[in-house]
Amino acid sequence: MKLRIFYDNTPYRFCGWKKFKKLVEKIIASERKIIGKINFIITTDDNLRTINREFLNHDYFTDVISFNYSAGENISGEIYISEDTVRHNSIEYNVGLDNEMLRVMIHGILHLVGYNDKTDSEKQEMRRLEDKWIKYFS
Repeated sequence: MKLRIFYDNTPYRFCGWKKFKKLVEKIIASERKIIGKINFIITTDDNLRTINREFLNHDYFTDVISFNYSAGENISGEIYISEDTVRHNSIEYNVGLDNEMLRVMIHGILHLVGYNDKTDSEKQEMRRLEDKWIKYFS
């Protein structure tokens, strides 16, 4: 397993990285998958919007973009997260920054193991799983 976190132009640092690595292993194992190489890149709104435009043809801000490089049961990918949007959302939803960052990081992992959030029912299932794994982490 190779799970890494990178910080790109942001002073923010995620608390509990070692504990989070174990959570990722648990999430992936619960889906009967194998963890490969996963990189988290915490960056700015501007950088994530550029990625969103270049790779997804979406011209708007977002909190997370997952690039899935998985092959079969081996889960690999890159998860880009906007610290700016996560910070804004933590204020809007009245939760701590680390808690909202945890939610978004879990959300990215769920995308890598095959969950989507295009429909209302898919969004509800993603939220249920995010809540489950946040509770497990705590």
